[in-house]
Amino acid sequence: MKEIVLSNEEIQETVKRIAKELEEKFKNSDKTPIFVGVLKGALPFMMDLVKYYKGDLIEDFIQVSSYEGTASTGVIHLKKDLSTDVKDKDLVIIEDIIDTGTTLSYLKQYLQIKYQPRSITLVTLLDKKPLRKVDLEADIKGITLTKNQFLVGYGLDYNELCRNVPYIFIPDEDDLARWNQELKN
Repeated sequence: MKEIVLSNEEIQETVKRIAKELEEKFKNSDKTPIFVGVLKGALPFMMDLVKYYKGDLIEDFIQVSSYEGTASTGVIHLKKDLSTDVKDKDLVIIEDIIDTGTTLSYLKQYLQIKYQPRSITLVTLLDKKPLRKVDLEADIKGITLTKNQFLVGYGLDYNELCRNVPYIFIPDEDDLARWNQELKN
């Protein structure tokens, strides 16, 4: 491991702050918000977020993919669609990280056109600015990253490995070599 970027304690404090911001946003709403986790990466973040959120909510998931290894392919694949009726409802899209913004921009447009929700609030744990390719901003964000570093842990993965690590770190070359060997077996 090269460096721990966010400890579990720092992550939990950030998630609690985001939960409070969402509580404030929806405290006077006449509709229960629908929290939509973007699988698989946002799962740890969403599970902690709904634990800290003090209010009613409905959970759903959507799965899109554009990554292979350490880089985005630029091609977005919808792997799992929503299972809840969200027409005229308030959606809260929960994402682990926004980097190029391409996936979340696609997802927001897709949901608006197909489902016509009343509102869409974009929430991300990590906002990675250096790789941004589209004009997209999260409505609520945890941590803004100013360096372009490949990160794993707390939902962020390397070919599906390391999602369960409770902190976020920068892998070193030895980590990548070990994981590549593990994936070959």
